[in-house]
Amino acid sequence: MKKTITTSLILCLLAFLSVAQTPEHQKLLELDLGWEKALLESNVVFLENLLAKDFVWVHNHASLIDGKEAVISRAKRIQDGQQNDTRGRVSRDQTVVIFGKTGVVSGFTLVDRGPSPVTYHFMRTYVKEKGKYVLLANHTMAVPDEELKGK
Repeated sequence: MKKTITTSLILCLLAFLSVAQTPEHQKLLELDLGWEKALLESNVVFLENLLAKDFVWVHNHASLIDGKEAVISRAKRIQDGQQNDTRGRVSRDQTVVIFGKTGVVSGFTLVDRGPSPVTYHFMRTYVKEKGKYVLLANHTMAVPDEELKGK
């Protein structure tokens, strides 16, 4: 387990170093990696501070659309003992684009819930409010295994 966590952290660090063109890009990428970690750990405080009031998360094929309240409620239930079968979340190939007070981070996340991990493509939109980025929107789409070959 520790080896998997260490490997994941090293991969995240390598991804961080490869896409962070400016300090602002670095800051946004670090925040986005924090989102992944907060989801994995059900970190309610981080999520409450990160998510914009009007946050929207469109899941795979719009099978589920969550707002801030739903994401935080799920994290609270997990903190209170609800089973969480997610064992890992590792992002890769992130791209950060900043335009004015808006930043977009896109890439892939391997989510391990067993028995087989699933790779998702994501696109997250951050906006700067009062000098700090908040997550306004997240769109995730499962990528079929056959599409991943050669990438």
